[in-house]
Amino acid sequence: MSNPTVLYPRLKVDAASVGAVGQAGGVLLTAAAEATGLARALREAMGPWRKPLAVHDPAKVVLDLAVAVALGGDALADAAVVRGEPGVYGLVASEATISRTIAALAKDAGKVERAVAAARRAARSVAWERVGERAPNHAISAANPLVVDIDATIVVAHGEKESAAPTFKKTFGFHPLVAFADHGPGGPGSR
Repeated sequence: MSNPTVLYPRLKVDAASVGAVGQAGGVLLTAAAEATGLARALREAMGPWRKPLAVHDPAKVVLDLAVAVALGGDALADAAVVRGEPGVYGLVASEATISRTIAALAKDAGKVERAVAAARRAARSVAWERVGERAPNHAISAANPLVVDIDATIVVAHGEKESAAPTFKKTFGFHPLVAFADHGPGGPGSR
C-alpha cells in the first residue's frame, strides 16, 4: 500500500474479465472503517500495543477479525477467507500472529477495551454526523426515546457434540443477538 495511514487497499472497478470478489460485504465494512475514521482511530488508540518491528498492526488484526466474523467466520482459521483476497484486504496476519496479538492485547484487556470503545465512539460520531437527520440519535429526547429492539435469530449449524440438545424449534445452531433501532412511524426503518 502506498498510503501508510490507510489499512486497506483502494479498490478500482473496471471492465476486465476477472473473478468477482465473493466477500463484497467485507469490502463495505473496510470502506466504512476508513470513511468514518475508525481504522485511523483504532491505529492511534492501539499504538501502545504495537511492537517496534511488527509487520502487523494490532488495529488491522482486530479489524480483519471483525470482517472475518461478519463474513460468517466462527473460528480463528476463518481469517483465511480474508487472507485469501490480498488485493481487497491487504496483508492479513497468520493464525499464529493473530493469536499472539490477541494474547498481548488480553494482558491489558481493560485498557484495550477503553481504547477500542473510544475509537468506536469517535467513528460513530462521524457516521451519525454525516447522515444528519437519519442518524439514530437525531431528535432523541426523554419524550421521544430511541427504542432498541434486541432479538435473536437461529443460524442452523449441525454439531455432533456430546449432550447437545436441540433448540425449542427442534434445530441445532447458534442464536446471535441483533439490535434494531426503531425510529418510529416516520423513521428510515418504517418504509
